[in-house]
Parts: sequence; C-alpha cells; structure tokens
Amino acid sequence: MQNINHPPNFIYFLLLIFFAGILNPVVSSAGEIQLSAGQTVYVPIYSHIYSGVKARPFDLAATLSIRNTNLKSSISIGSVKYYDSEGKLVKDYLAAPISLNALASTRYIIVEDDKAGGSGANFIVIWQSVQPVNPPIIEGVMIGTHSGQGISFVSRGQVIRDDR
Repeated sequence: MQNINHPPNFIYFLLLIFFAGILNPVVSSAGEIQLSAGQTVYVPIYSHIYSGVKARPFDLAATLSIRNTNLKSSISIGSVKYYDSEGKLVKDYLAAPISLNALASTRYIIVEDDKAGGSGANFIVIWQSVQPVNPPIIEGVMIGTHSGQGISFVSRGQVIRDDR
C-alpha cells in the first residue's frame, strides 16, 4: 500500500526541473547568446493589408526600428534600403554609414499615404561592428486607423547573411 503522506517520485522530478530552470537564468530556448560582427537583415513592411470580402486595401504607416542592444559598444549601420513588392529599390535611406551608440536606436518612417512599397515591401538593413557584439533588434512596426477602427502589428527582421 502506498503511503499517502509522501508525493510520488514524478513530483520530485517535476520540482527538480522547475527549480533547475529558475536557478539557471543563462539557459534560454535559443541556447547561448550568439554574437556577430555584422549581418544583413530582411524586414517585412506592409504599406497596406487587405480586408473584407472585397479585399479592400487598408493603408498603414510603417516604422523601421533599429535598436542597438549593446551596453558598451556602438554599431555601424551601413545600408538601409526600401524595396517594393516586385523587389525593385524604392529608396536608399543612407548616403553614408551612421553610428548607433550603445543602447541607441534609430527609425525610418513610411507615411500612411505612401503606397510605393505595396503589401509585399521590405527593408534590407546591413550593420557591422569592430568586434562581435549582440545583434541589434530590427523590426517593422505598422499602424493604421480608419473610421474608428485601428490595427497595429510588428514584423521582426530575419537575418539573411551573418558575418560572425
């Protein structure tokens, strides 16, 4: 007969797993932090999305946000190019590289009535650093409001080339 005062062994196992996760904060689902000396990043941007049964366009303003996540190191943004749904260059935002100080951020805005990019637009961002650092967070933030209705969402950049 099992003693009711003592929990079964699997409860001890679950508690061990739980406390191992709490006591080891370095462990993450992605594993070790991957440093990089530069990357090329693809960021989806939506000038508009389609809604309703007639697939009417819903215009959106978009912001490309680049955030340096390093506590001490600056990074260099070498290229910020905006492409349309057909892959054609719409605008090259940088004439020369810019520096982003530690924990600094910058943004590039596509206004709501700018339809040049289309629903399949994107940015290609190239950044570099002197030494391997934490990669920046690069996102597209879309927002639109019409007739009291509002929508907002974020698209995360996807690394397409890494210069580790």
